[in-house]
Amino acid sequence: MTRAALFDVDGTLVDTNYLHVTAWWEAFRQTGHTVAMPAIHRAIGLGSEDLVAHLLGPGRDRGQDADIAARHSTLYATHFERLAPVEGAVDLLRALAGQGWTIVLATSASGPELAALRRALDADDVISGTAASDDVDTGKPAPDPIRHALDIAGAAGEEAVYIGDSVWDMKAATRASVPAIGLLSGGIPAADLEAAGAVEIHDTPAALLGRLDTSVLTRMRS
Repeated sequence: MTRAALFDVDGTLVDTNYLHVTAWWEAFRQTGHTVAMPAIHRAIGLGSEDLVAHLLGPGRDRGQDADIAARHSTLYATHFERLAPVEGAVDLLRALAGQGWTIVLATSASGPELAALRRALDADDVISGTAASDDVDTGKPAPDPIRHALDIAGAAGEEAVYIGDSVWDMKAATRASVPAIGLLSGGIPAADLEAAGAVEIHDTPAALLGRLDTSVLTRMRS
């Protein structure tokens, strides 16, 4: 039986969400926009184009979109060599791989950003593949990234679980008919994750690892 553990990365496995918030805040400021940090925080997990559209709305000057996203990328890149895993993230990946799970990342990151995240995790030996933002036409909360991750894993929806930290993660997994586990490591409240479809909530990857025997993950053990 194929068992696929699909993971978001930012805020779920690597502690980056608040770095993204400050980088986006400054990118918006440099281009003449005042956007509140709590609003940016709640938008983290969307792809860059969708995030800008979500925060500035349909009446924005769309000619600025690429510039804002590029500024964010430049600002965020200054942190690449200091990124760190969330507590228990690597241990969770290795534990699941050791139990026969196929590990696939499904993330809005791509290119140098994704490479930096993978360096921070240093767990490529247990990661079977990555569904990055460049691989799909529509990002989260559309189900496309999750479905692509399923294809990489060679698994059906009922053979997989998705672990993420954002509302967008929960919605994408639910729309792909994959049960979603929410983590609070990205700073989003449990109630918001549950309302978006999370079937269970844990504080961190370490907390999930400590409760594997009672988690939804046990339903798929051989």
